[in-house]
Amino acid sequence: MNEHLGRNWILLRGLSRESAHWGDFVPLLQAAFPDARITALDLPGTGRYYREASPDTIGQITHKVRAQAQQAGLLQEPVTVLGLSLGAMVAFEWMLSYPGDICGATLINTSFTGLSPFYQRLRWQSLGRLALLLLKRNLRERESAILALVSNRAQDERMVTAWENIQKERPVSLENSWRQIQAAASYRPCGLRPEQSVLLLNAWGDRLVAPTCSVDIYRKWRWQYRSHSWAGHDLPLDDGAWVVSQLREWVAQN
Repeated sequence: MNEHLGRNWILLRGLSRESAHWGDFVPLLQAAFPDARITALDLPGTGRYYREASPDTIGQITHKVRAQAQQAGLLQEPVTVLGLSLGAMVAFEWMLSYPGDICGATLINTSFTGLSPFYQRLRWQSLGRLALLLLKRNLRERESAILALVSNRAQDERMVTAWENIQKERPVSLENSWRQIQAAASYRPCGLRPEQSVLLLNAWGDRLVAPTCSVDIYRKWRWQYRSHSWAGHDLPLDDGAWVVSQLREWVAQN
């Protein structure tokens, strides 16, 4: 049994998003693991680091995120990392580069070069739309459109306002968004299989990354894999309770 799994969580978000975008998911996770420490970290170029330039490789992003975790004293015992999309790539690279830091990871709606074709990793139907969204000057229109792209729930104006306020307070630059896209597009992990316990989650309503990309990862390494029938790319937002139930089951089984 993995005694450390689920005791010390680090949460990592995806493209152009920050720790505040987890919203109500963090208290849901805390309620499921009441004795756990849960920390949402920001990728460089986002959140509290929005004034910094984001690296354009997953390896460099991982190095900076790990340094954050060290400075915050989060690595005194092995951590369980939950990563969404780009954040899941960072989690995977972290497991390979610093295996002693991590006891397990959950990878949500992610993809790897070499396992899935580029037009599935960032769906061509959404690529042009995403580029136009990032160029929008009206913040509310931009955040509303991004929310509509990544979520399949009925749009909540309170959520739009929350995301608009995040962008007002800690704006992610177009340059940093582009650097993150470059990092994600070029990420090709080595063929080594991490030794840690891994759970793969995907959503069949994902319009940004083809859900078959998670299936490709499963076929490569045969980790535990669960699929949601209707949620979008932001699976923790669309059905956080379902995600938490999968995490509880995974931790209990390991």
